[in-house]
Amino acid sequence: MNNSTTRRGFFKTTAASLMASGIAGRYQSQGKSTMEVKVQRLNLTHTWTISRNSSDFKDNVFVRLTRDGITGWGEAAPNVRYGESAQETVSKLEAARSAIESANWLHYTDLKARIDELITDESCAKAALDIAVLDWVGKKFNQPLFRIFGLDPARTPVTTFSIGIDTPDVVRQKVKEAAAFPVLKIKVGLKNDQEMLETVRSVTDKPLRVDANEGWKTKEEALEKIRWLEGLGVELIEQPLPSAMLEETRWLRERVNMPILADEAVKTTRDIPALSSAFDGINVKLMKSGGPQEALTMIKMARALGMKIMLGCMIESSVAIAAAAQISPLVDYADLDGNLLISNDPFKGSTVEKGKIVLPSGPGLGVEPVA
Repeated sequence: MNNSTTRRGFFKTTAASLMASGIAGRYQSQGKSTMEVKVQRLNLTHTWTISRNSSDFKDNVFVRLTRDGITGWGEAAPNVRYGESAQETVSKLEAARSAIESANWLHYTDLKARIDELITDESCAKAALDIAVLDWVGKKFNQPLFRIFGLDPARTPVTTFSIGIDTPDVVRQKVKEAAAFPVLKIKVGLKNDQEMLETVRSVTDKPLRVDANEGWKTKEEALEKIRWLEGLGVELIEQPLPSAMLEETRWLRERVNMPILADEAVKTTRDIPALSSAFDGINVKLMKSGGPQEALTMIKMARALGMKIMLGCMIESSVAIAAAAQISPLVDYADLDGNLLISNDPFKGSTVEKGKIVLPSGPGLGVEPVA
């Protein structure tokens, strides 16, 4: 399968449908264009600890595209796991500025291919541009993205609320703060795994999903812990072993009943075929894939291989969360809570009601800056 051709065909068909509906003539303006790039610190409500690090804030990069009086917003969430930084992300965006400002944003599929040429590695900078362009296109058409993609907003899933590794007292507090969410995701991968799960179970009997973030280093350790988790009624486990340990993960999958999902092991469509014999599903994230367009291609590939799909996130504002939410009707599981873990979200419009993702009715992403 030619992934680029598949993605282009899907989106060209969608765009053609919009144009054929009689609106083409209204959307041909190519006025002066600007691209602004800004780093903004997002403060975490609680110290965020997973198996490999802890942090109290994240420096994310925001993109603002403006043309014809319409603004499209995008966001990049650099992740140290992939060697990314805010400064490096800004540099990549600035290098692409001229090409982006001069491009026809309505031809967003072709522009995505051009972005892939401008930014050759798998960088979250791609996601920022793809999100911003799609937000602008949605606003230009005066349609929410889910409608442009032909998706049913009633089919959005419930999102988990993530509980980072912490002391028992703080874990209990986090669980109480997540009272409105029917399913929790518990971070593990350190020596206190048993304490984490026992603490959570002492205050709630909600369904749990567990994410080890590559924290278990041998297949034997992973086997022992997954069998223990099965006894606690945990629904699934994400990335129990380091991403390079594919054969060990395949061995593990043959010996447990719990679904195993790939996270760090999968970034883009080309990673998926090799994972299908070792994992039951994948965690698709816009920051890994390069944006919604590639994420949709990943979903199509995973479905063809009979895999389950989770739509996840990094620590992100409502911009990137809303972008992911727009395609959430296509997935089995969602973990779109990054904006709920910060105390200074600079945007508003991304909504969850009793744990269920509610797609905004406004055009594009449906979010706007906080005044």
